[in-house]
Amino acid sequence: MVSYNTRELTLRALETLLAEIGDRSIQVIVVDNASSDGSAQAIASAFPEVTLIESETNLGFAKANNLAAESVVGEWLLLLNPDTETRPGMLDAFDAFVSAHPERGIIGGRTFYPDGSLNPYSCARRMTVWSLLCAAFGLSRAFPGSSIFNPEQMGGWARNSVKEVDIVIGCLCFIRADIWARLGGFDKAFFMYGEDADLCLRARELGARPIISPDICIVHHVGASTPVRSDKLIDLMRAKATLVTRHFSPATRPLGKLLLWAWAFNRYLASRVGAAEDRDVWAEVWASRADWLKGY
Repeated sequence: MVSYNTRELTLRALETLLAEIGDRSIQVIVVDNASSDGSAQAIASAFPEVTLIESETNLGFAKANNLAAESVVGEWLLLLNPDTETRPGMLDAFDAFVSAHPERGIIGGRTFYPDGSLNPYSCARRMTVWSLLCAAFGLSRAFPGSSIFNPEQMGGWARNSVKEVDIVIGCLCFIRADIWARLGGFDKAFFMYGEDADLCLRARELGARPIISPDICIVHHVGASTPVRSDKLIDLMRAKATLVTRHFSPATRPLGKLLLWAWAFNRYLASRVGAAEDRDVWAEVWASRADWLKGY
């Protein structure tokens, strides 16, 4: 677990996780990314059984998880966001799924918003020219329930069945320690966003087949550590540009970058007639396009 200025949420995440451990032998490791809200002190006080690593700087999500994984001695790693709550029975469901599917090396589950509604962002299909075209020209937003026009988010699937996916998102991701080691963990070039997609796509090249179990469930308070939306979107666009560079074919990379440019431009134009907050956010994203299009 990587913590950054989410003290109360992190404490709740640890509380609900530890309540599910039972008689299992589990290490719980938290890297605090130089939080300024007293997160590290609160974690150390409330959960002395947790291994706490206090970083003097904000390492980002990828590097901090890699640092935590260096201390792992078990067969499986669980990557869990600090703004999550483990639902009762989550680890039992994982144990049962592994027993039934021992060949699987990356396993994810279902995530829910605090109000109980489905949060579909627990998994994804890989980016393609078609998925970027749909995003750039608003088809994904106009038809969120369509698997054709919202392909990355697998529109229309309620995450209520076992299904193989391209990407398990890092907010809830079980991965075998040997696969993690073979991949070298997350690529440390990523600061935030995209590292989980890159990891899963590299894992698929090794023969790993990420899969979702609907019985493995958490609540996810999305984006709690990134309240400034323009910063979040800029990091996200930079990550997408990096994924295009690394996982698109040489022939389609220029088109992929062009579609990212078009996506930001069209959202910027649309924001001109929207709320002032959206105008400011997309103005910042558009103004910084020369930077984020380079990727990490």
